[in-house]
Amino acid sequence: MEQPRCEDCYNYDYDEETDTYYCLMEVDEDDMYRILSDARFVCPFFRKGDDYTTARHQ
Repeated sequence: MEQPRCEDCYNYDYDEETDTYYCLMEVDEDDMYRILSDARFVCPFFRKGDDYTTARHQ
């Protein structure tokens, strides 16, 4: 099974001021490194969000 992507997560948000996407959860640097580099590590904060869910969130 493919690992969930940050882009599909409800906690992934866009900041208009800085023109960047970021995670809303308090993820420390070590965990973020594991999430992005290890294919077997699954983010404990991942929550599936579709286009409609994320639009309501904003």
